[in-house]
Amino acid sequence: MTLFIEDDAPVIVQGMTGHQGMTHTARMLKAGTNIVGGVNARKAGLDVTFPAARDGEDATIHVYASCAEAREATGAEASVVFVPPRFAKDAVVEAIEAGIKLIVVITEGIPVADSAYFVELALRHGVRIVGPNCPGLMTLASSDETHGVNLGIIPDGIVGRGPLGLVSKSGTLTYQLMGELSDIGFTSCLGAGGDPIVGTTLLEALQAFEADPNTKAVMMIGEIGGNAEQDAAQWAAEHMTKPVVAYIAGFTAPEGKQMGHAGAIVSGGKGTAKDKKEALEAVGIRVGRTPGQAADIMREVLAGIER
Repeated sequence: MTLFIEDDAPVIVQGMTGHQGMTHTARMLKAGTNIVGGVNARKAGLDVTFPAARDGEDATIHVYASCAEAREATGAEASVVFVPPRFAKDAVVEAIEAGIKLIVVITEGIPVADSAYFVELALRHGVRIVGPNCPGLMTLASSDETHGVNLGIIPDGIVGRGPLGLVSKSGTLTYQLMGELSDIGFTSCLGAGGDPIVGTTLLEALQAFEADPNTKAVMMIGEIGGNAEQDAAQWAAEHMTKPVVAYIAGFTAPEGKQMGHAGAIVSGGKGTAKDKKEALEAVGIRVGRTPGQAADIMREVLAGIER
């Protein structure tokens, strides 16, 4: 186990039969993910075949009427949610009540009140949520005999297993830093999401990587808006024994203008990239001005560890 899930863990996909669900289920299967069912009440009983899927073999995935039915039949431990925004709250609540312990919510545009409701419900039930509005979670296989888990839309094949952990608010920058450090490799890559309320914060990701014996250093990608980076920096200063390198997107962002994500907005002079950089550097976390510079800093840090 690297981050929140074991190798080869059984996974269901809510909204699997929609266009995005079908596309990314096929991709997740080819990445080795053990997808054991889909959920769509209107298409319950359908069997969907994905050609040359997991390990090159065809995979036939059964569609269940509910998460509870899917979990009872398959023992699913995780769910990936590809459900339109207006239905996403009900889908996540259904998964929580079915006993799914890890829920990755890819959907963008979920109302903040809906996210607040299901994130709080998940906390009360001991359920881990990743997202919403995120690229997902990818863990690299811990041995040659197992498969890693790719939950969401993170492209497979960019990186192999290595000593780095990565957590990011941005999907695109997740992929870029993975590419920049592909020769080193990762234990897990987590897209926290860029909404004002998310199920797994940067701080919680640092806690998980700190607890993982295979992760030796962490790349953290932040952006303007909110104070998640400052909270993570404060925790890291007191508890983190592993080096953290960061990149903050949005140094040129104007105040009051939303930059991509719903949470990426500077208001009242707070939440700027400059503020975040200063807070991180004040506790010894080095910050790159560009993704390439952040990758170079990480190489320096790793060289220091190896010495």
